[in-house]
Amino acid sequence: MVIKGAIKVVGCGLIGTSLALRLKELGVPLLLSDSSSKNLLLAQDLVGANSEGGNDLVPEIVIVATPPDVVFKVVKDEFTRYPNSIFIDVNGIKSKLVNQVQGISALSERFISVHPMAGREISGPESARADLFESRAWIISQTQNSSQRTVEIAKELGRIMGAAIYELDPKTHDSVIAGISHLPQILSSALGGSLENEDSSHLNLAGQGLRDVSRLADSDPDLWVALLAGNSEEILPKLSLVINRLSTLSKALEMGESQAIKSFLSEGRAGRNRIPGKHGLAKRDYTFVPIVIDDKPGGLARIFNECAAIDVNVEDLTMEHSPGQAVGLITLALSERDAIKLQKHLVSKGWLAHSPRKH
Repeated sequence: MVIKGAIKVVGCGLIGTSLALRLKELGVPLLLSDSSSKNLLLAQDLVGANSEGGNDLVPEIVIVATPPDVVFKVVKDEFTRYPNSIFIDVNGIKSKLVNQVQGISALSERFISVHPMAGREISGPESARADLFESRAWIISQTQNSSQRTVEIAKELGRIMGAAIYELDPKTHDSVIAGISHLPQILSSALGGSLENEDSSHLNLAGQGLRDVSRLADSDPDLWVALLAGNSEEILPKLSLVINRLSTLSKALEMGESQAIKSFLSEGRAGRNRIPGKHGLAKRDYTFVPIVIDDKPGGLARIFNECAAIDVNVEDLTMEHSPGQAVGLITLALSERDAIKLQKHLVSKGWLAHSPRKH
C-alpha cells in the first residue's frame, strides 16, 4: 500500500464519515474533526475514532470533506499545522479551488482534488455507510504541481473505497458535473416546487414516476446553494438548453403540434438510452417481472431469498404502493432467461408473480 500512516478527516458529514468507516474497517489510524460537536460526537461513536484534541498523531493524509465554500480556508489551516501531509478534498466543484491552491506552490505539490460520485438525499453522519463508494466513479483532478506520490495516494484511496478511478482536469470536471449532477438536481427541485400548488389529497394518487423524478429535491438546500452558485459558469449554458427545450414543448402543446411533441419525447428517450449500464458497460435491455405482495415487513427480503435459491441475478427493482390498499407492487429487472425462470419459480411457491414483459 502507498498509504502507510494515519488519516485525518475534516468534516464528519455523510461523505467524510463514510470514508472514515471504510478506512476504519481496514485498520487505518484515524483522527476526526468537525466544527459541529454534534456531528463529531456521532461520527466518533460510529467510527470508534478519536478527535485530534490531546492526540499527538500526525496524519500522513488530511481529507477535507467540508462544504465547498470553506474548503480552501480549511485546507490552508491544515497545511499550516501539517506542512508535510498530503491534502485531498472531496467537494463537488474544482476549478476555483484548484486555482486558489496553485497560488501556494508548496501546498499545490501536496494537494489533489477528488470527487466521489456518491451520496444520499439524507445528509449527516447518521446516513454514512462504509460501502457508499462501492462501484461509483472516483474523479481525480490534479493541480499543475501535484506530485506523483500525491496522485498515487488519491488513486489508492479510491481503490480502497471500491470505486472506479477517472481523471479529469478541473475545468472539464466542472463542465461534466454541471450536466450529469447539477442539472438533475435543478430539474428535480423545480418539479418538487411545483407540487406546492397541488392539493395534498391528489398527491395520494402519485405513482413511482413522480417519486423517482422528485427524489433529488429532498437534498440539503444549504449544500446545494454552494454547489450551484460555485459552478454557475458551467451550469448556465446547459440550463439554457433545457429551458429552450421546455419552451419548444410549451409552444408545441399550445399549437397542438403532435410531431413536435413526439420529437421532444423521442429525443429524451434517445438521450436517456446513452447512459451506460452497470460498471460502465453498454446498457442492457432487461425483462421485468411484476410481483404483487402484501405491504408487510419482510416481503422484499423473502423475494430475494427466492432469487438466491434458484441463482438468478436481479439487476434493478422498483417499488410502488397502491393508494388505499395494503399491497405493493415490486418490479424486478433481470435478463430474459432469469426473468422467465424466476416467474415460474415464484408462481410455484404461491407468489402473485405476473408474466415477464419488456418495457
